[in-house]
Amino acid sequence: MKNRRDGKQRIIIKIGTSTLTAGKKALSLPSILNLVQQISVQYAKNHEIILVTSGAIAAGRDVLRSLEGATQIPAKQVLAAIGQPRLMEIYTQLFRIYQIPVAQVLLTRIDLAERHGYLNARNTLIGLLESGILPIINENDAVATEEIRVGDNDNLSALVANLVEADRLILLTDQDGLYTSDPHSDPSATLIDEINNTEIPAEVWQAAGGSMTGLGTGGMYTKIKAADLARRSGTEVVIARGNEGRVIEKAISSEKVGTRFFPVISKLESRKRYFLSGLKTARTTILLDEGAVIAVKNGNSLLPAGTIGVDGVFERGDIVKLQNPSGQEIAVGLCNYSAADVTRISGHRSEEIQAILGYNYGDEVVHRSNLILLQG
Repeated sequence: MKNRRDGKQRIIIKIGTSTLTAGKKALSLPSILNLVQQISVQYAKNHEIILVTSGAIAAGRDVLRSLEGATQIPAKQVLAAIGQPRLMEIYTQLFRIYQIPVAQVLLTRIDLAERHGYLNARNTLIGLLESGILPIINENDAVATEEIRVGDNDNLSALVANLVEADRLILLTDQDGLYTSDPHSDPSATLIDEINNTEIPAEVWQAAGGSMTGLGTGGMYTKIKAADLARRSGTEVVIARGNEGRVIEKAISSEKVGTRFFPVISKLESRKRYFLSGLKTARTTILLDEGAVIAVKNGNSLLPAGTIGVDGVFERGDIVKLQNPSGQEIAVGLCNYSAADVTRISGHRSEEIQAILGYNYGDEVVHRSNLILLQG
């Protein structure tokens, strides 16, 4: 198991269509290989990397030329259905050169908004990272409707950064970064190196132009929105040109590249706010024995063997309080099982969960990554 180590980072890298095609209409294998090679260097340093990729529709156009100029949603969904497995096969083969195993994860808005989907997606991604596997994420364009689409992969990458508490989000695009005005129409436009304001200045929003190539679904405005969302979850964001040499290494090592957005709050503070906001409305409690109390306070997960009962009714993915035998609330977290399930598996070993319930959502009742201790 490849575990996150001190000094190592959890990084989301979003690659846009214009970067994958080198500004052309078809996928550029040399461009993709260059990025895969850069990612392999960081993977070898034990950084945990999640790749959010566009390009399924472009890959589909390579195969089905008759829909090359299609703009309607059904036609685009056909192209995405054709292109997604082809795009994934390209990534699989190229990452195999560097002996990096990959996994495909297709997401829609409902996967990240609905509590069961959120928990499933988070646990899957964390499990893949802990196993040394590089997740490759795309929106499920082949079946997504307007009601369940995230909308663009810039926004999707920011939501994923929040989901897994990423240290950095790198948005690779067809521009050097964010400029003071549109560099295509204003020769005096200058690159903005960093943004560390709590609120992004109005002139920055106004300066945001579109995609130079017009190949992707998101322009600079959507990238600023994504950057603002991610930095409010404690993630540092870099917007940079995808074909710049060593762009990924520069972004990770804090070298000067593109536009860097600094976090508004820390990841821990963001996580605390999320759980504590749920704590205000939570009327449900899991009761722990003394051994479990010690384990949780030492940073371990809550296992079924350490639970002695529940108070209240809750569903899988709900926020619950953890209480010691004296009735004191010691922690709060997202529960992997419903109240009925916890009642049935309380006091049992984790390996007995499958036999008792007939299914298994994991060895932990509350995983340590979904748990916050309550001080005092």
